[in-house]
Amino acid sequence: QVQLVESGGGLVQPGGSLKLSCAASGFIGRLNAFGWYRQAPGKERELVATITSGGTTNYADSVKGRFTISRGNGKNILYLQMNSLKPEDTAVYYCNADRSTRAPTAWAAWGYWGQGTQVTVPS
Repeated sequence: QVQLVESGGGLVQPGGSLKLSCAASGFIGRLNAFGWYRQAPGKERELVATITSGGTTNYADSVKGRFTISRGNGKNILYLQMNSLKPEDTAVYYCNADRSTRAPTAWAAWGYWGQGTQVTVPS
């Protein structure tokens, strides 16, 4: 099994920055795709960003130019640098991972999920 644990969430003023981290443990050797999703109250879970083991990244249009997904050495840590935060970025942010070499397009298709970390940007 794979365990994913997010950290780094919190309250930040509009225009500020946060860096989320996701620590992976367990049988991580076969993981090839990693990503961040978010879910705001009353809304569906949505893609934020993904990265594959080959380095291919993908971002939601709403975060392009503001957020950066990256991985630490090896496969055991994933980051999401969030800059120029807006109130609409307020959500629970989830780390996810999968064995597929391509990032799954549907959130339900991902094999592994973390518990989430809250990010709040007040209006």
